Amino acid sequence: MVVNASPISIYALGGLCEVGKNTYCIESDDSLIIIDAGVRFPGENVPGVNYVIPDYQKLKASRQKLKALIITHGHEDHIGGIPFLIQNVHVPVIYAPKLAAALIKKKLEELRIREEINIVEYDSNTVLNIAEFKVQFFYVTHSIPDAYGVVVDTPQGRIIHTGDFKIDLTPVGREIELSKIAQFGVEGVDLLLSDSTNAEIEGYTPSETSVLKSIHEIFENAQGRLILSTFSSNISRIQQIVLVAVEFKRKIAIIGRSMENVVQIARDFGYIKIPDNSIIPVNDIAEYKAKEVCVLCTGSQGEPMAALSRIANDEYPDLRIIPGDTVVFSSSAIPGNGILIEKVVNKLVRKGADVLTNSILYSVHSSGHPSKQELRLMIKLVNPKYFMPIHGEYRMLKLHGQLAETLGIPKVNIFILENGQSIILNKHKIVSGQSYPAEPIFIDGKDVKGINEAVLRDRQIMQDNGLIAIIVGISHKKGKVVVEPKVITRAFMEDDGIIKERIKQIATEEINKIFENNGTFADIKTNLKTTISHYVYRKTERLPLIIPVVMDEN
Repeated sequence: MVVNASPISIYALGGLCEVGKNTYCIESDDSLIIIDAGVRFPGENVPGVNYVIPDYQKLKASRQKLKALIITHGHEDHIGGIPFLIQNVHVPVIYAPKLAAALIKKKLEELRIREEINIVEYDSNTVLNIAEFKVQFFYVTHSIPDAYGVVVDTPQGRIIHTGDFKIDLTPVGREIELSKIAQFGVEGVDLLLSDSTNAEIEGYTPSETSVLKSIHEIFENAQGRLILSTFSSNISRIQQIVLVAVEFKRKIAIIGRSMENVVQIARDFGYIKIPDNSIIPVNDIAEYKAKEVCVLCTGSQGEPMAALSRIANDEYPDLRIIPGDTVVFSSSAIPGNGILIEKVVNKLVRKGADVLTNSILYSVHSSGHPSKQELRLMIKLVNPKYFMPIHGEYRMLKLHGQLAETLGIPKVNIFILENGQSIILNKHKIVSGQSYPAEPIFIDGKDVKGINEAVLRDRQIMQDNGLIAIIVGISHKKGKVVVEPKVITRAFMEDDGIIKERIKQIATEEINKIFENNGTFADIKTNLKTTISHYVYRKTERLPLIIPVVMDEN
């Protein structure tokens, strides 16, 4: 232990009480390392938003201490925030597994990030000395190759972060390093941070190889074209699909930029093996019989701009759904995406497609996350003094914490935190720490500044109830209206001239009252919003966004 070493603060800026935007920080007085930098994809209730990222305000304040970003694996909820993070703070080095490193480089290249980023690859034998931290790794099974857990030895104690994992004893690819995890546990672990995504599910998560039988059945039964949608980063699933497609002599068309990029990178590294003559461009599909075609695409979560949604909406230029097509959703719904998925499913069925989702009939998806028995085993192997569940909705974190308590970890040693809340590790003991800003930031396009929740609420109001803008010219000096109000509406009673005329009258009357009472410019805007909102609600029982635009000739 370093003499007079400072306490260690552990906190998350994303990944707690949500599934996504994983960003975990370990900080001393002099140094800061970050584990993962992810995004969360917006649901239907956040119009005009492309990504949700953490608030990096705390990292900006600690920018001089930032030593490294460590990536556990290549999923978007762990690497998708990197372009936004590096535009907020300088990241000296990114340590990432081989596949994740390639995906990060591709992402930065596509987004034309000009800053030169030092990306260093690691494997399970790597040992890093980063300031006062010693960092080691262990391989875990997940739905993407090259996934790792992270061991951080600090002057105050040892921390283990599992990353995303499942304990799959018959995996597609490399096995989880259980003996190495157990050895770390024997040596002593102060704090375990563990994946909670499937904490509601008893038993074991089915092996990825269990999906293979269902994929075979689907290919055997499908008489027309097969369109399979899964996460572009679920490389194990993609490998199984393409193997079966080749076996059934179906040509494979790959649709969706992220799917194309990931498949190409995975083929380059040998994680996905597809004969060149089995891949066809999407515009060649018409040259083959229906039962000779397999389409692999993105959009299993119903994302409006993803390939499957565009196909369902007849917006994809080279592919239209025809009766006899079989569409397979080979993934489970991320919490909050159920409505989006249902919309896409209904559109596909209306067009004559036979749609298969994860059900009793077809096990077309196996999660990459641990169920309760695997969570128990991880806790037993690591045998930590303190426990902090991560990566999950609040109910998942809570259940994971209760599970840890049944295994003998005292309740006072279990920390169910929210983003921004910290705990302090000092001389192998942990107590609660202070809180930091951690509100979600909503990214509109690629603008790194993002928008806050107030703007988002206004957008939601506009989407649900419309907008009314009142534009009026005044002379504060003369105390009167000099340009009569003009009313503009969007998605609200556009054809109702009576309501618009009455809004003009109300605006003029309110402004005159304020001038008579020596009110301020701010009073005018506030009163207009309140009075017009009350009038509109009485008449329509709707609450549109009211925007007064008041111009003073002075």
